[in-house]
Order: sequence, then C-alpha cells, then structure tokens
Amino acid sequence: MFSFLHFPNFLKPRHSLPLQGILLLEEGIKLFTPQGYSASKNPSLALISPPAENFATSFSENSDQWQPTFFTHGSFFIVTLSLPRKVSLYGTGEVRGSLLRNGKEIELWNTDNFKYQRAGGRRLYQSHPWVLGVREDGSSFGVLFDTTWKASLKTGRRNIVFKSTGGPCRVLIIDRPSPQQVLEALANLTGKIELPPKWALGFHQSRYSYYPDSHVCDIANEYRRRHLPCDAIWMDIDYMDGYRIFSFDPNGFPNPRAINDYLHEHGFHSVWMIDPGVKVDANDPIYQSGSAKKVWVTSKDGREFQGLVWPGSCSFPDFTSPEVRTWWAEHYQKFMAQGVDGVWNDMNEPAVFKTKSGTMPEDNEHRGGGSLPPGPHLMYHNVYGMLMTMASQEGIRKALPERRPFLLTRSSFLGGQRYAATWTGDNASSMKFLKMSLPMSLNLGLSGQPFSGPDLGGFLGKITPDLFGKWISMAPFFPFSRAHTDKSNPPREPWSFGPTIEQVSRTALERRYRLLPYIYTLAYYASLRGDLMMQPLFFADPYDLALRKEDRAFLLGPDLLVIPAWIKTSSWGIKRPLALPKGAWHQVHLLPKNREEDGYQADIKLRSGAILPLGAIVEHSGQNSSKLTLLINPDKEGKASGMLYEDAGDGFGYRHGEYCLTRWEASSEKGNLEVKRIVQAGAMPSSYHQIEIQWIGEKKETSC
Repeated sequence: MFSFLHFPNFLKPRHSLPLQGILLLEEGIKLFTPQGYSASKNPSLALISPPAENFATSFSENSDQWQPTFFTHGSFFIVTLSLPRKVSLYGTGEVRGSLLRNGKEIELWNTDNFKYQRAGGRRLYQSHPWVLGVREDGSSFGVLFDTTWKASLKTGRRNIVFKSTGGPCRVLIIDRPSPQQVLEALANLTGKIELPPKWALGFHQSRYSYYPDSHVCDIANEYRRRHLPCDAIWMDIDYMDGYRIFSFDPNGFPNPRAINDYLHEHGFHSVWMIDPGVKVDANDPIYQSGSAKKVWVTSKDGREFQGLVWPGSCSFPDFTSPEVRTWWAEHYQKFMAQGVDGVWNDMNEPAVFKTKSGTMPEDNEHRGGGSLPPGPHLMYHNVYGMLMTMASQEGIRKALPERRPFLLTRSSFLGGQRYAATWTGDNASSMKFLKMSLPMSLNLGLSGQPFSGPDLGGFLGKITPDLFGKWISMAPFFPFSRAHTDKSNPPREPWSFGPTIEQVSRTALERRYRLLPYIYTLAYYASLRGDLMMQPLFFADPYDLALRKEDRAFLLGPDLLVIPAWIKTSSWGIKRPLALPKGAWHQVHLLPKNREEDGYQADIKLRSGAILPLGAIVEHSGQNSSKLTLLINPDKEGKASGMLYEDAGDGFGYRHGEYCLTRWEASSEKGNLEVKRIVQAGAMPSSYHQIEIQWIGEKKETSC
C-alpha cells in the first residue's frame, strides 16, 4: 500500500486542476467537480442518486469560497482542503484509534485484518472516504470524497489531504449549524438503515462454530434453562458441506429446517454465514450455474480468477454486474426456505489466502453493467463487499417478502448502511480492544453507519472470567449486540465462567431487554432520519470543547449517558479526568440497585427533562408484555418528555400506518406529577396497557 511517507513534497503540486463547476445541491451542500472528472472512471456508489455528470454550473469559481483544491502528482490524484482553526475532526470510518481523528492517516483499502495488525490498523474491513468537522462554535461540516479507488486520507493540523489512485473525483461538502444536522444530510445523500426486525436488536450468541446441530440445541436449551435473555444463535462456516456456500453438511446439519424450527419454538432466530468464494467444483451446483452464466471475476488476461479461501480454490462472483447480482439473489430462495432468519456475509473484502495482499490482484477485471462501467479491481475492491450485500439483501427480500431482511457484513463502504449492519471484525479479547471498541463504533456512526458493534468477549485470544465480565457488561449498549469467539477458544457462553460471571451476564442482558423499547425507538429514528443510536458525548453539547475528545463514555440516544465501570484511564493508558456533559444527568437503575453494583455494570445517567420507556424483563423480544415503565427525570421547571415507537416488530405493516408513535409528557405542579400520553402518528393501538411511573426526585402524587 502506498503511503504519504513515500510521496515527498506532496503539498507542492505539479499539475493543478481547475474546477469544472460547483453545484449547489441544496442550501449548505455543494458538489465540486474538477476538470477531467468522468463518471466512467469514477462511478459514484456512496450516493443514492448521484447528480448527472454534465450539469450546468450553479455558480462560477470564487476564490473567496471555502472549497477544495485539486491537482495531480504523477499517477496520483490529490485533493486538499484547508481547515479552520481549532476544528475537531471525526469519521473516517472503521479504523482503530481515538475518537478524535485530528492528525491521523488512514488507508482506504478493505483488508482482512486479523487482530488489526496489518498497517497498524490504519486500514480495516471497510472504507469511508468521509471526514466530519466540528468548529469551535459547534457548527459543523462534512467532506465526502466520492471515489471507490484505492486511496489514503490524512487529517493534518491545517488541512485534509486525500490521495487516490483513480482519476479526478468529485468532492461534496456539507455545512450545517450542528454535527447532528450534517449527519442527517449525509443520511439523505448516502441512505439510511432499514428498520431492522426487533429481534435483531436483542442479544445474539455466536461461535466459530456451533457443530453439530445438537450443539446448537444445547446452547438454546441452556439459555432458556438459565433464564438468560437471547434472541439469536449464529451458524458459522462449519455448518456447510465442505465450506460450499448455500449447502449444509449432511452429517452435522442433515435437516436445517428442523433445527430452525426448534430454535423458533424456543424463541430464537437463526443467522447463517454466506461467503463470496464459490468452491471450484464441477459437481457443485452453484459453481456449475455460475460457470454457465460466466459470472466470475476475471484476471487481466480474461481467464476466470481463482484464489484460495476456506473451501480451497474458489471463484468469485462479479457483483458489479446487475445480471450477476440477480443470479446471486436467486440462490437465497431455497436457502431461506429452510427457516433461515438472517444472513452473515463474511470474508467479502474479498479475502484470498496465501497472497501478499490478502486479496485478489489489483488488475483483475470487473465487467460492470447498468450504471457501473467496466474497470479493474483497483477501482471496485472497496465496494466489492457492499455490492455483495446489495445482491444478498435483494435475494432475502424476494425469498421472504413479508419479513424485514437482517444482514450483517464484514466489508462495506460509505453508504453500505443501506444494505446491512456491520461489526468490527476479528478483534482480540484484551482490555485494549474492549476500550478501542467504543471509538470504533462511534466513528462508524459518525460515518453514516449507526447499526454496528464489536465481537463481545473478543474473537481472538484468551480471556479471564473478570475480563469477560467487563466485556459482557457492554452488551446493553452497542446497537448490534453479539458475543462471538474463535473455535480455538474454550466455551464462552455466560455460564462458562462460573456462577458469579453468569449472574453478571444475566444482569447485563436483562438491562438490554429492559432498554429494548428505547433502543427500538432509536432504531426507528435511525431509519427515518439517520439519527445515531450510539453517540459521542459532544452531541450533548457541541459547544463544550472538553467533550470533543472524550471516548471512554458515550450516549445511547440523546437521553442516556453510559459510563463503563472499568473506566479508570483513557484508551491509551494515560490518566486524565473523565469529561462529562454539564447539566442534571441523574443516575438511574434498571434493575435492583444491589444487582447493578456488582463492579461490572456501567453507570447509566438520564438526561434532565427526559422520559425513558422501559420494558419488562423478558427472555426474548417476541415474549409479549403489556407492562411499560416510564422513568422520568423532570428538568428544573418540572417538565419532561420522551418518545416511544411501537409496531409488530417485523414485516412492513408500519409502512402503511400499522405503528404507534407516542409522545409522553410529564409536568409537576403543586406537588402532583401529571403524565400525558399523546399519540403523534400511526393507526396501531399501543400494546402497553399497564403503565408504571417512576420519577426522580421528591415523591409526588401521580396521574396518568
């Protein structure tokens, strides 16, 4: 991978490129097009609806306007953008490091990165050519470099430098009064998450691998026997017949329909892995079909490219072709008919074993089609995983048209939230990785992907009971909450560490399920407006400069402040005081206080003026309860409010009014606390008929 270290004097361009034009998309959003830009060389995959290539310039170049500078240096295309003083930078997608991205250099080249060791973690499984800036006064901007090519991004003290192997690309700049408004504009441009099924927001249990199917049943039975909440069990690659995708091992999983039925009967959903590599096997129907339709990525000389992955020698579908995506989607019909609920697309950078690069050659050829031109892998590598999830989602939709698709992907690109949730790949079990998971998930959100989380417990390496307790204590708070581990590790289910850590786990998981009405409401607003579920502390007050680099605590939605119990030092081991938002944030308990004070559970503080909706303790999201608890923290004027979204939990009836959006309002006057339920939208009646009111502060008479 090229580096700035091998690019001397990059601030002295040899060939400046003038602007071809500036397009005002809407107030505060400008698209800058350099001379020489061509959609046939730089197709846009981040934007939902890219502007036409040949547009009338909305206004001419003006040297007084804040705008990027374009030039070339040898074979590189360079963009620089001067920065205002005292600006805080965020985003840049999924990379290791601190929340604050000032003074960082990342490499935009999706990489299978075991323990994040390659390139020092500067490139991982996803690429987001995007920077969010917050000025000293709290106003914000975002910069989107609209190219898929292999690139690097450097955030200096006074400028941002983007360097690409592709030709001239367009740059989009969003300018808004707040960071939240910038992200809302980004979501409008690059897409929002689909509202997930409610079960996908519960807790998930996974391992590489649960084998055979009787082991899956054992895990399900133990969860229910021990009354530990859980919604999904995951099947890694060992369920397949010789790692052939869309197949089932006839010995270990002879009847996948039966195992899925068993899980459903016990309140679980199932998620099964599908990789992109298709085993080169003349007897495999997937390979036969793909070869007949000529769906494979080819080498530069036009031959079918083959590389080593889990099944051995594999060929790879060329997802740049609409016909290939349709072919891929068709295979989900029979697969999902086995009772499969969700799909896990892994290894889709794509990973290729026993190569120096860890992937296919950069000069491999993709055929394109539709709006995508033909081009080399150098251009399409970063979007290979996203195009795969695009095809996978379409296949799941067609196979299960009455249900919301759930899809998880390891590899993605800016805008990939339209198709799949994501996780942060092959992390390790250490405390370092646990602390690192917070800024990683936060910056994924600040790059447009609000539905993410790490492998709880850490995928690789040994773990102690104490360390597992610290990991599982975070299960209530990541948008995507899944425990997962490598096959070389001993069992890591909550009961594997003895009764003390099992009880720590039970407390954490019950907290997750009490919060589920609130989390589901956050997911609704993420799908509607692009709101973040997990938010950085500076969202509480963009004017407070002390919050700008704090990444040891965070917000869950706008109303909850989460402070992990293990916070004693920063992510890098340097002791410093914890910066927290000002105001009357009040510590609250979701379970009996003595259970939450076990030394592992995070402190939860409720914002002044907020009402937090809490559900009953259930063992899975499909277990109905009509009881709702409203936890109220009135502001200094005695008022508070909160939102609650309800629907069937799956299906698409909500698109036709089958939902209930309620605003709860509380006010305190003359010793009485009055609580009002105001239905703001939707035709579905609320499923909550038993309302419990809990208030913070002096006890008052309550009416509802």
